[in-house]
Amino acid sequence: MTTRAASPLAVVIPARNEAERILDIVTCVGEVEGVGVVIVVDDGSSDDTARVAADAGAEIVRLERGYGRGDALMSGLGRMASLQRAGRLGGSAAVLFVDVGLGVTSADVEAVARPVMLGRADLAIAAGGPDVSEPTGAAMHLGGGHGLVVGLAHKGIEDLVGWSPKQPLSGLRCLSPAAVAAATPFARGWGAEVAMTVDVLDAGLSVVEVTCDLRHGATGTNWRSQVHRAAQYRDIALALGVRRLRRRLAPS
Repeated sequence: MTTRAASPLAVVIPARNEAERILDIVTCVGEVEGVGVVIVVDDGSSDDTARVAADAGAEIVRLERGYGRGDALMSGLGRMASLQRAGRLGGSAAVLFVDVGLGVTSADVEAVARPVMLGRADLAIAAGGPDVSEPTGAAMHLGGGHGLVVGLAHKGIEDLVGWSPKQPLSGLRCLSPAAVAAATPFARGWGAEVAMTVDVLDAGLSVVEVTCDLRHGATGTNWRSQVHRAAQYRDIALALGVRRLRRRLAPS
């Protein structure tokens, strides 16, 4: 995929061991009008994720080991900045993050990018349920076992900024340059999305949820799934705790 300097949107896809799905995702988002570059951050894969994504035309950032979601997203922004300095991507480009596990379509990408590209919001997040700004679509379906983790994220955001999101952990979201500046550096690991939302709202910027029909694979109930959920809970709790502490220490 040839990057286009005037294009207003870059797509960053963190991926680990996603060789079977990455081709479809890169192809899908690359077809969306306005996308100037697709950046795949291979977060320590042991399979052919990087090769498949490169063959599909994506820019590749290869991390030698799994650093986690927050660091992978930051690495994608680093490549985006390099492309901007080289004149291969517009300096005012927005960025759209895509979770490989959501099975996004080009329509989903366009719907989430639209509010930011039109200047209606600084952060647009894919979510389910009725949505006044994007009235079409169905709910996002999350796999089982996420109740405790999602509940922590939802309550934490609401307590900190007074906003009640439908999908606090959604991995499909678009940020304006102002939102990127407000939210970086991202919280590490699985706390990235929750912290991102809080930081953007704390900066006085606008956030909107956009209705999409997405389905995340069920996490399951085996020990690996339990460890995964525990890691999510830990990272989200840490990200929220850091932001609570900042408020306590901020001069009144």
